[in-house]
Amino acid sequence: MTVSLPALVIGIGNPSRGDDALGHCVLDALEAEALPDTTFECLPVFQLQPEHALDLVGRPGVLIVDAARADHAPGVQLTRLQPGRDASWTSHALSPAALLQLCLDLHAGTPQAVPPVWLLSVAGDRFELGEALSAGAEARLVEAVERARWWCRDVSASILAG
Repeated sequence: MTVSLPALVIGIGNPSRGDDALGHCVLDALEAEALPDTTFECLPVFQLQPEHALDLVGRPGVLIVDAARADHAPGVQLTRLQPGRDASWTSHALSPAALLQLCLDLHAGTPQAVPPVWLLSVAGDRFELGEALSAGAEARLVEAVERARWWCRDVSASILAG
């Protein structure tokens, strides 16, 4: 099987807003390591927008990394996303599930164009402008990077197994 596009890792967040930078921090760690056995592309964004649905098409897999408020998603969680409409559906900033739904809707005639998508949520404690990562977020970042590495290696193995 020939794959023309690499797997995609999208890091969501604002690096100037404390723990909201976690998505970008995971991308930075992956890019610094340049995992030799993995083919992937990193895309840092402030928020998911409708045009990002086009970035998903034809990928062997997509990982979306985002900070979450600790009371909504404690720790580090990796989950397979299901498409879905929510309140963000009519906004210029989409949730990961709404982005996947939009991609599916745009390519309803060719569902194979829509890749499997996972969400790596990393709990954050502080999201104020001008703040650095909190101590808790820094500790969870280590686990998040390890899970992202695992995901990249798993997708790479799937591509090679074809």
